[in-house]
Amino acid sequence: MVVNALSVDVEDWFQVGAFEKVIDRRDWDTLEHRVEANTDKVLALFEAGNVKATFFTLGWVAERYPALMRRIVEAGHEIASHGWDHQRVFTMGPEQFRADLARARATIEDASGAKVTGYRAPSFSIDTRTPWAHQVLAEEGYLYSSSVAPIRHDHYGWTDAPRGAHRPVADADLIEMPITIAKVGGKEVTTGGGFFRLLPGSIVSTAVSAANRDARPAIFYFHPWEIDPGQPRVANAPLKSKLRHYARLGAMAGKLKTLIAGHQWGRMDEIVAREAERLQ
Repeated sequence: MVVNALSVDVEDWFQVGAFEKVIDRRDWDTLEHRVEANTDKVLALFEAGNVKATFFTLGWVAERYPALMRRIVEAGHEIASHGWDHQRVFTMGPEQFRADLARARATIEDASGAKVTGYRAPSFSIDTRTPWAHQVLAEEGYLYSSSVAPIRHDHYGWTDAPRGAHRPVADADLIEMPITIAKVGGKEVTTGGGFFRLLPGSIVSTAVSAANRDARPAIFYFHPWEIDPGQPRVANAPLKSKLRHYARLGAMAGKLKTLIAGHQWGRMDEIVAREAERLQ
């Protein structure tokens, strides 16, 4: 059976793109932090399901919760980078992006004691606006990125990007692992996050099976805050943002258990190693 990539974007409830215009980054440390407890719940869920995964972690979180980083690694999971503080790549220039990568990687490695070789851009923000981003990642020695969503979305998307693993930089080892796409009534959506919460779980399961029938691994993601229905509510957020963020939080853990039980899952670095052999 094909092994699929199970991944977690480790960020707190107030660090999401949906709230970036109503919650000031300077206020983050004054808000209730729930990322440690929620990530521990994810670790317990994975232990119960006997699966390993990759945790794409913000440097900001690693700096404040180094013991959590060590618990992730000690449980046999991969630790990877989600950038420093969830700043979208297309809001930066090449050198600012390079600095963001360096700061996050150094902090995550110091906190976890593990080497970081993978990266996921916040909000899948590597797209046509950042033609230099993969080159910078290659120059910085990353083995893989999972930063592209090959769909059209109001927050992200690179519709013309390849749908499977590929090498985006000539003569470099870097492999891009785009998020897997599902189809819903003719519309394409990502197989994770809010879409997974809002839609029947069978839609994502079908997309995973379809990728596997083509001998391709599926790439699935979610966030620790998505299994936390008791998190604070942001009253002044736009209605659309609130619907996306809070809908069906109570159903998420159960849906995850069902999805995990229905397919084979593993760490991103292990799946990337197999894809690298195929791409030679």
